[in-house]
Amino acid sequence: MKKIIRFTAASLFIVFIAAIFAAMFLSESIPTKFFVAQGGKFDLNNDLISTRVEAAGNILDSVPCEDSGSYTVNLSLLGVLPIKEVSVDVVKSVRAAPMGNVFGVRMFTDGVLVIGMNDVETEEGPVNPAKEAGIRIGDIITEADGADINSADRLAKVIENCPGGLAKIKVLRDDEQIELTAKAARSKADGCYRLGAWVRDSTAGIGTMTFYLPDYNLYAGLGHGICDVDTGEVMPLLSGEVVPVEITGVVKGRQGSPGEIKGCFSRDEVIGRLIMNTDTGIYATGETSETGRTMEIAMKQDIKEGYAQIISQVGGSPEYYDIEIERVSINSSSPAKNMVIRITDDRLLSEAGGIIQGMSGSPIIQNGKLVGAVTHVFINDPTRGYGLFAENMLYTINGSNDKAA
Repeated sequence: MKKIIRFTAASLFIVFIAAIFAAMFLSESIPTKFFVAQGGKFDLNNDLISTRVEAAGNILDSVPCEDSGSYTVNLSLLGVLPIKEVSVDVVKSVRAAPMGNVFGVRMFTDGVLVIGMNDVETEEGPVNPAKEAGIRIGDIITEADGADINSADRLAKVIENCPGGLAKIKVLRDDEQIELTAKAARSKADGCYRLGAWVRDSTAGIGTMTFYLPDYNLYAGLGHGICDVDTGEVMPLLSGEVVPVEITGVVKGRQGSPGEIKGCFSRDEVIGRLIMNTDTGIYATGETSETGRTMEIAMKQDIKEGYAQIISQVGGSPEYYDIEIERVSINSSSPAKNMVIRITDDRLLSEAGGIIQGMSGSPIIQNGKLVGAVTHVFINDPTRGYGLFAENMLYTINGSNDKAA
């Protein structure tokens, strides 16, 4: 009997410890903020998690989703072990037209991005004024000698005209404005003053449009920011335009070698004007009559592992292709890597080998809702890649989903 009691006590202790670790894991994997569309339901799709809702001094078992409102919800493991407290906002449902068409973008930066350093050869030997001044790769030079800088040519001219090459330089670094003093060096080759920094002021490329919001005349696409190829930094937007693309070919993706959609820009037509380049994609204003049917944008907790589809254009027009959502990370620290997806459609595997460059932004559809967009391909397995939540793109547009109509 004593052995049985000791065994039972030990088993209960192990179960208790396991429950504590399970609650800790769930606490880390669940975000502190959720949105629910009116008429929907707040459900974390986990039978082990119980909810206790505080509303106007009353305790409810579920979030009332008939009307807009904000609620504090206490989550617990089997109604016993506390997990964490989260906030839930019930917001108006937002409908968008999923797109899936390839587009081109031409973008000019707000300031110039420092992408490298290069010593200046002077009569006295090699020097690097930019490095000595404290300028770093990834900095955005916004001003030199009191003049706004929006191109590499403009920066070169301002530096050349500074007395003795001495200039006050303003840079943007990690969202902080920093003022530095640089002493440009006179180049032995041409006698001009040089900073010794390589900079970039424009870029162009192609991607896929994710959705269109008719009420806002607003496009959202790409699913990740337009980044500099050398630094990986999201490029600061000054101006840009979205243009149609004619697909000229497809390079099939293979293990270790990402494929790509090849195309040429239309010179005569502009679809929209860029207004944002962010971690969750690019956004542009414009009008279109080709919106097709609209569908509700899903919230992150509504997305489930399993069957879904993407809309992509690798030929004449956008088509639906079957995929599998293998993993959903509702508390992902990356705004553009919230899901792992796998292409299962034989047609797309045959035509492109899976996910290829230019497909970023392809809308992901599940259960009749727009749930996200394709963002990245796994280099060593082009059949798989990442996706982001459509909710994240909507949040970028509005700052908060409760502002959406």
